[in-house]
Amino acid sequence: MARHWKAGEDPAGDEQAGGQVAGDQVAGTDQAGRVWAAMRALVEAQPTRQRLRDALDLGRGSGRVKSLMWLTEGPLSLSGLAEAIGVDAPYATLIVDSLEERGLVERQSDPADRRRKLVTLTPAGRDAVAQVVRIQLQPPPGFASLSAAELDVLEKLVWRIMAGSR
Repeated sequence: MARHWKAGEDPAGDEQAGGQVAGDQVAGTDQAGRVWAAMRALVEAQPTRQRLRDALDLGRGSGRVKSLMWLTEGPLSLSGLAEAIGVDAPYATLIVDSLEERGLVERQSDPADRRRKLVTLTPAGRDAVAQVVRIQLQPPPGFASLSAAELDVLEKLVWRIMAGSR
């Protein structure tokens, strides 16, 4: 079972409440592993999903948000959307039904094959996507304590890590 750290906890730190050692899963891990654990803890501690749920009233699953984001690239068939978000076609249909009920997407006939329907964003759907992007790009409060120079270094390091991960 994975240990999730709360904001401010040190995954390599000492004993926590209840006698559990916070670093028990990173003990013996090299420095890069400990830094990675801290980065994951930082991201996982952010209430982004809850903020998205509260702002958009889309329910608990992430499929609706993923669908909206994929549809920004253009209309998709139900099977294309299902493949893009990694679900089966019946579940994609339920997601699209839910988004359609909220006025965020609409189904239109495919001009190339009138038997097939394409799912497209509505203007309200595009507004919802803009709201998703705003919420996802909002940094954790701790970033405000970093200077511009520290943020520059952090940004360069993250991009360098990403380049080496490809």
